[in-house]
Amino acid sequence: MVIILYLAVAVIAVAFAVLVYFLAKTLQSAQKTMDDVASTLEDVQDQMKGLNEETTELLHRTNLLARDIQQKSQSLSSIFNAVENFGESLNSVNASVKKVATSIENGGEENAGKVANALQWGRAAIDLIHRWKDKRADK
Repeated sequence: MVIILYLAVAVIAVAFAVLVYFLAKTLQSAQKTMDDVASTLEDVQDQMKGLNEETTELLHRTNLLARDIQQKSQSLSSIFNAVENFGESLNSVNASVKKVATSIENGGEENAGKVANALQWGRAAIDLIHRWKDKRADK
């Protein structure tokens, strides 16, 4: 009966040794898997750092571009205002010329001096407009 007891203990010891062996293999495999996961996570972190830097640079460039567009739109706004003012001045000159033409038709020779004076003012205004336009074109 003692022999059966020794055999049972021996079988239990062998079974425990086999269990420990396979458990060690499983733990080694799990350790390798964990090492692979850690390596993959490090690669992902490096890629995320690169992506973060690229995103930051892209955001910076976008902000610079937005500022540039805003400045250019403001300068275009001033150009449009200048063109509008020029158009108003031209309309004013046209109105003055029409008034002069009407007064010439109505006034005849008695207003010839006034007409000549108005024409001189009109010419001076047109000359100023042309000078202003040439000066704007030189810039």
